Order: sequence, then structure tokens, then C-alpha cells
Amino acid sequence: MAAVESQMLELGTIAPPFSLPDPDGVHHSLAEDAHAYLIMFICNHCPFVKHVREELARIGSEYGQRGVAIYAINSNDIVKYPGDGPDQMKHESETWGYTFPYLLDEDQRIAKQYLAACTPDFYVFDAEQRLVYRGQLDDSRPGNGKPVDGRDLRAALEAVLSGTPASEQQVPSIGCNIKWKPGNEPDYF
Repeated sequence: MAAVESQMLELGTIAPPFSLPDPDGVHHSLAEDAHAYLIMFICNHCPFVKHVREELARIGSEYGQRGVAIYAINSNDIVKYPGDGPDQMKHESETWGYTFPYLLDEDQRIAKQYLAACTPDFYVFDAEQRLVYRGQLDDSRPGNGKPVDGRDLRAALEAVLSGTPASEQQVPSIGCNIKWKPGNEPDYF
């Protein structure tokens, strides 16, 4: 299992807009009015995502009720990795109780705009859609024995919701590389 670190998009960056379909073909865009925004790049088959998906569901449920607009985006090549296709995305959402839209970035354009590199890759934006956190969920990894508690991501969300700055100590996320379509690899590697 080869691991890749996130690229750490510059803090203060305005959230790149998107309109992406969920598995049923319904398009979702960034909400216009939210207390905070959480964008997660995930997929179905990555062992790093599988390791944290229960915590992703808990965060979605807890913070969605507190005015955080939450979106998960799958940017993997679904031709080469059909297990990440829409039917499997729908099954994944239902199985793990995701309360947030799980969207398909089929042309991989949105992943590139966010400089997404791995699954999972996390971004927290404030109410003005300015990036205040990018990095890991917590320091748990498959096999390292540390608890999956979402500590780092939760701290960033709590900071935004309370109107205080997020910690400047931000550790890159780590996971499987996004499965780029042949010839579509980004230039930030």
C-alpha cells in the first residue's frame, strides 16, 4: 500500500466552486450560506478511507446538524477502478450512514483545483469559504493502533464554529493516491 501526502493548499484560498453529481445524478454545489464547509476527497476501495469511514459518518452526522456544509468527492478513474463507480458509491453511503452528498468528479477537474492528492484528503473552509485547515483527520493509520477519533479535523471545525483561528500546526493527510486517468495526472507531483 503506497501512501501519498496531501499537497497542503495555501491557507486563505477561496473554496473552488463545483457542481458535481451524486450517484443518482443529482448535482450538488457549495451551499451559499453555511457556518463552515468540509470538503473530503475519498473513495470506496482505499484502505486509508476504509479505516476512517465510521468516523467520517459520525462527523457528517454531528457537524451537519451544526450548520457545516459537508461534501465527499470521489475523483478516482472509475473506468480503471470500477469499484469506485456510482453504484458502489451509493452502496458505500448507505452502508456507512453518510448523511452528506458523495459526489463524482469524473473529469478530475475539481481534485486538481483543490490540489487533492490522496484519499482521504480534508479541507475546512470558514463561513466566507476561506481555507482554514487542510490536513489529516487524526494520527491514526491502518495498523498503527492509534484510535480513529478525528481529533485534528474536529479541532479545526470547532475553531471555525466558535469563531477562533484554527491551529497553524497542520499535518498533511496521508492515503492512497488519487487514481488519475491516463494522461490526466496533475503537475503538482
